[in-house]
Amino acid sequence: MNYVFFPLETLIRQIKLHPEYLPYVLGSCCAAALCVGLGIFYFRKFFTFVSKSLLRNLLRTILSSLAVMVLAFVVTLILSIVLLLELVTMEQTKNLKAIVTERYQIPSQMPFSYAQTLADGAARSDRPDDVKPEDSMTWQFFGGTLDKTKMRREDMVFMFAMDPAKLRTMMDDLDSLDPALVEKMVKNKKGVLMGRDRLALIHNHVGGTFTLSGMNYKDIELEFEIVGLLPEGRYDQNTIMNRDYLNDALDAYARAHNGQKHPLADKTLNLFWLRVPDTKAFQKVADQVMTSSLYTTPFVKCETASSGIASFLDAYREILWAVKWLLVPAILITMALVIANAISISVRERRTEMAVLKVLGYGPGRIMAMVLAEAVLVGGSSGFLSALATYLYIHVVKHGIKFQVAFFGVFDIYVDALWWGLLAGTLTSFIGSIIPAWSARRVKVSEVFAKVG
Repeated sequence: MNYVFFPLETLIRQIKLHPEYLPYVLGSCCAAALCVGLGIFYFRKFFTFVSKSLLRNLLRTILSSLAVMVLAFVVTLILSIVLLLELVTMEQTKNLKAIVTERYQIPSQMPFSYAQTLADGAARSDRPDDVKPEDSMTWQFFGGTLDKTKMRREDMVFMFAMDPAKLRTMMDDLDSLDPALVEKMVKNKKGVLMGRDRLALIHNHVGGTFTLSGMNYKDIELEFEIVGLLPEGRYDQNTIMNRDYLNDALDAYARAHNGQKHPLADKTLNLFWLRVPDTKAFQKVADQVMTSSLYTTPFVKCETASSGIASFLDAYREILWAVKWLLVPAILITMALVIANAISISVRERRTEMAVLKVLGYGPGRIMAMVLAEAVLVGGSSGFLSALATYLYIHVVKHGIKFQVAFFGVFDIYVDALWWGLLAGTLTSFIGSIIPAWSARRVKVSEVFAKVG
């Protein structure tokens, strides 16, 4: 997790790993809340005056607030998608995942026999300086249909065939998966874990069974039992099966065909994941794998997970660039203009009030601060409330927004969206109100009362 854009999410994950930090975090939050409360209390007359000014034309304040909330909602959604894609393609320096695939072919199809030595990072027994990965995981893909006569989309199920024991340690966001579900898959090779959307699409339930006729593995039919659900969110469309069940079926195919192997029997390993502690270890392991004589039929390549994902997102690169550097700034500028327009109208209507305030002893700086505070209060609170509503609806209620980008089907709204909305609303309202506030500061008492007279 990136500390710059996701500090709150990072903090929450660290607290889950180290609950002993919770009292210190709560103490810091209470201290910060106390400081804010004391500041508001000390300047209570100022904030009361600003609030009354906003309530004077309630309709304009509400309309300006709604406009900012809509724009903040759009910005929050866009940032959640763009920043997450940047995050997964960002090169890390610690706790790296490496991906081994076939070097010259897409899709990658390697013999499963590669897995045994890849698990050791192709480390050689006679080379004590060779580095071994901390963990590893095989990936095999099995796609099938519930009805091979109709071949409808809703009848098709795509599965990841994996070692169940590796799910909690190697798969993103599955570290909290119930160990009992893993145990069920280990004991029952036919057991699968299925996402909620996929389960609903095939009209089945936990405990139910179904049979798939292989699409990529022709003449392979497998019967499955749904032993549990995958966590809500990014895995709603996915299904995970036990790799041993697929490999056993391929062995049975050879026995049933007088020893003749299935055409894909030596091409079942699609990906191999390795976990290494740091960049130095990755470079060493990658060199071991790429130069090993064990992987020549076919040759393989080893790259970081972020590099592998980035290659899949190449087709979206220009679109994402335009969204990040053209669309988002355009929305922020629009937010600033909305606030600027509302505050400008308010200042023009209240020129007499500004002149009276100067007569009563209010200095130009104080009047300017009052106008800026009105804008910041509307923009900041609207941005925060919009982000809060977005977070509660998409994260808590919907468990993510379905939006397909490459193989990412669901995007979540992280808790950091709260300060994104607050910051976007505050900064744009502050910038948009500078010119109107400066105009209010320069109101001349003599000119105003001369027109009144």
